Amino acid sequence: MKVALFVTCLADQFFADAGVAAVRLLRHLGCTVEFPSGQTCCGQPAYNAGYWAQARQVADHTLDVLEEAEYVVLPSGSCTAMLRNFYPELYRDHPKMFTRADALSRKTYELAEFIVKVLGVSQLGQGLQGKRIAYHHGCHALRELGIRQEPLTLLRGSGAELVDWVAAEECCGFGGLFSVKLPEVALGMADRKLSTLPPGQIDFLTSADGGCMLHLMGRMQNQNLNLPVRPLATVLWEAVG
Repeated sequence: MKVALFVTCLADQFFADAGVAAVRLLRHLGCTVEFPSGQTCCGQPAYNAGYWAQARQVADHTLDVLEEAEYVVLPSGSCTAMLRNFYPELYRDHPKMFTRADALSRKTYELAEFIVKVLGVSQLGQGLQGKRIAYHHGCHALRELGIRQEPLTLLRGSGAELVDWVAAEECCGFGGLFSVKLPEVALGMADRKLSTLPPGQIDFLTSADGGCMLHLMGRMQNQNLNLPVRPLATVLWEAVG
């Protein structure tokens, strides 16, 4: 099975270990992994800002780069949602391009989703035995893609204990441009979410979305909260053991 890894801007710039871990994990599971060198930003910032013409320029390029891939896998719920949900929306009034965007949409997956739904794997190993983990559900993965159980299944299947966090599915406040336009609200949402972390030892917090992680890491640093934050892809590779 051939997989094109779309690594995303945030993984490239801030979480390179997540991209490396995704490649190693997919290869370990029997996939042939390609890394299309022409990949760039998916265009989500422009799309969210309402600059759809500019977003289409980026999407045109991405379609060219990924069109021949058998599957496209991303270590990010947010960027997966852009390719899968919002690319077709960008081209609603452009029939030929809509057909191409729809075809890409149908073969695009977030990493944990791909492992569980396409590869049929629910247990990676026992490398997380004894780890107590807080999982943050990013809004795009949870609400746009409907991904809830897949990452939890893989974490639990590898021996991890997922702490009972009342705000696990609550928005962290990042929201891309939202955090720039309404920083006071965004920071308040992050602080509220972090205040609900259950007491007791937690080894680390993980999520499939780099933007959420950066936002929460910033607030943790502000509050001197010593809780490591790690990308889901990195944690899943560790799960192999």
